[in-house]
Amino acid sequence: DATNIEGIACIAVNHFYNDQPEVALRFYRRLLQMGLYNTELFNNLGLCCFYSQQYDMTISCFERALGLAVDEAAADVWYNIANVAIALGDLKLASQCLRLALSVDSNHAPAYNNLGVLEHRRGNVTQARSYFQAAGALAPYLYEPFYNSAVIDNAIGDLQSSYVAVQKALQAY
Repeated sequence: DATNIEGIACIAVNHFYNDQPEVALRFYRRLLQMGLYNTELFNNLGLCCFYSQQYDMTISCFERALGLAVDEAAADVWYNIANVAIALGDLKLASQCLRLALSVDSNHAPAYNNLGVLEHRRGNVTQARSYFQAAGALAPYLYEPFYNSAVIDNAIGDLQSSYVAVQKALQAY
């Protein structure tokens, strides 16, 4: 059915995660033509535009997503803007966006994890560990916070904690 919104969205997501953002972009634009305007759609459009190297459209899609966002959806938009900033090398902007994501949704575990990575890059090991612990406590199904904790524990010589964290990461993976 060429008008099934959920089907078109699933096909778009499938193409995006199979490294075909240009194809996904076509399906998301089809949803726009069908009159669907929501935060999630513009958020996904922004990511597709970025990974398709259509940088001029990326910002406007995220602006629209933020304009339509309510509650936790705004946290996801800020999180994705932070990922774009990280990819562009603007770590200060990324940190600010992640903090905005947490101000909207204080239970956003991926934002805590990425803040931990940024703090670790700055050399703030204690702060990074606390972010990883928060992310692991909020979302035990994510392996990244446990893996990142294991890397830090190994670097400082706490091999027992590193081993425990790796086991948790493997269990989550």
